[in-house]
Amino acid sequence: MNVKNKTIENEAVVNLTTSPKGHTLHHNSVFSKDGQWIVFDGRNDDTKIGETATIGMVNIETREERVLYQTTNQTIYGPGVGAVSFSPVQDEVIFIHGLPNANEERPYDISRRTGMLVDIQQEGSAFPADARDVSAPYVPGSLRGGTHSHCWSPDGAMLSFTYNDELVEPDLRVVGVMLKPEADILVDEKPGNSNGRYYAAIVSDVVANPTPGSDDINKAFDECWLSPAADGTSDDYSIAFQGNTIDENGQLVTEIFVVEIDKEKILADKDAVGKAGERPKVPRGIRQKRLTYGANLSDLRHWLRSSHDGKYIYALAKDEQGNNQVVRCNVRDGKLSFVTNNPFSISSPFNLCKESKKITFVAENNVFVYDMDRNESIQLTRNDLKDLRVVGAPSFSPDGDFVVYNQYERMGDEEYLQIKRVIITKK
Repeated sequence: MNVKNKTIENEAVVNLTTSPKGHTLHHNSVFSKDGQWIVFDGRNDDTKIGETATIGMVNIETREERVLYQTTNQTIYGPGVGAVSFSPVQDEVIFIHGLPNANEERPYDISRRTGMLVDIQQEGSAFPADARDVSAPYVPGSLRGGTHSHCWSPDGAMLSFTYNDELVEPDLRVVGVMLKPEADILVDEKPGNSNGRYYAAIVSDVVANPTPGSDDINKAFDECWLSPAADGTSDDYSIAFQGNTIDENGQLVTEIFVVEIDKEKILADKDAVGKAGERPKVPRGIRQKRLTYGANLSDLRHWLRSSHDGKYIYALAKDEQGNNQVVRCNVRDGKLSFVTNNPFSISSPFNLCKESKKITFVAENNVFVYDMDRNESIQLTRNDLKDLRVVGAPSFSPDGDFVVYNQYERMGDEEYLQIKRVIITKK
C-alpha cells in the first residue's frame, strides 16, 4: 500500500504537566471514563518501576495534578509502582505494585509484583487485584509470581496481564486473565501472600524448548482484547497475543495467537492453580490457536491492538527496507497485510482511535497519526532528531480530537518526562 507523503497538520503543542518530576504514560487506557483525567506514574525512566513511589493524574482542562497513591518505605529496591491504566467503565485504576517486603536481598522483580487497584474517589486506599499465594497447597484463583502490563477488557469486566512465576521457571513469560468472582480470593496471611479481588488464571501454553517447526512457543506476551464476534455468534471475549516460535531453521519467529476466554471453564477448573513444583496451568478446555504463519512480527516492543469490531488485529512488522510498519491481520483467516508504507521506521508502540480509523505512533522523534481513510501519515509535531526525546506510546483522546504523549523537557540542570497534548485539526 502506497502512503501519501507526510504533511504537517498541527504544530501547536501544549504541556499538560509542568512539575519537576517524571510523568510516565502507560501504553493503554490512560484516560478516565469521562475523558477529563489522564493517569500516569512517577517514573522519569521506563526501567525504574522498582524505584518509583507515586501514581498520579492530571486534569486535561485545569492541568491540576493529583497524587492517587504513594508507596510507604520506598527505597531503590522497592516496592515500586508503575504502568497505570483506567477502567473504561469505573473511576478505578490498576497498576503494577512491587511486594511490600522488598529489600536489598529480595528487590522488586518481574516475578515479585502484583496488580493494585485504586478508586480515584478514595485516594490512597489500594487493594490487590490478583491474589498471591506462595505457600502450597495453593488457593484456586491465586498466583505466585508477578503480574504486569494489565489491560482492561472493553467492558471493564476482566483484565489481561503478562506473568512470570517466582517459584518455577521464572523466565517463562505467559499471558493470563482476571475474572470477577462472587467473593474475594482469600489466602493465608504469610510473607509474600496477599488476598485478591479477582480470580486469576493463565491462558497461554508455553514450553522452555519449543520443537522447531511446531506451534510450540517459549514466550507469550504483549496481548490485546478482541471484542465478541461481530456476527453475534459468541458473547465471549478472546485475547490475541504474541508468541515466540522456533522455525524449521532454528530461528525465533514471533507470530499471533488467539485464545477464547470462557469464564465458566476457567472458574470450573480449580486444579489449574497447580501444585508445589509446578507453574500454574491453563484451565481445561482453554486452548490457544495459532493465527499467523510467517508473520515474523517486529522485535521492537509493542502491544497488539484490535479493531473495535474484533475483525482485525494490528501489529508491527518490518518491510523490505527493515522499517517498522503497521500490519493488519484478518481474525477469520490469519491473512496479514501492510497498512503503512512510510519512508521511515516506526519507533514506538502504537494505538488506534475509538473508531479504528486512525493510528498514532512515534517516528523520527515526532508524533504521527496515520489516517486509514486518506491513506496518509500526518506529522503532528515539529521536533528535530537532536531535540529532547519523545518516548513511549502516544494515545488518542476518547473523542479522537487530540493525542497525548511523553517527551522530556529540561528544567534547570535536569530533564523531566512531561505529558503533552497536540490537537488533530479537522479537515
